[in-house]
Amino acid sequence: MKQFIHIGFGNLVNTDKIIAVVSPDSAPIKRLVQNAREKGTAIDATQGRKTKAVLVMEDNQVVLSALLPDTIGNRVQSERIDEDES
Repeated sequence: MKQFIHIGFGNLVNTDKIIAVVSPDSAPIKRLVQNAREKGTAIDATQGRKTKAVLVMEDNQVVLSALLPDTIGNRVQSERIDEDES
């Protein structure tokens, strides 16, 4: 069953498709984002704010979020806990 989490500004992502949630500060992640932008596989969900988290998705897509990686990770975990309880 598909579960979606809020990644800021009314944007949602499918938790089943997330591979990693990382900080955008390291050089390899900056290159990953730049390559995704060039290929057209980057989805900018920051609404013009500073990118604080990069979600690496299946199908080589990259989602940029203005929320911290910890915040997104906590939301994913709480969704999975709620799913396990039901």
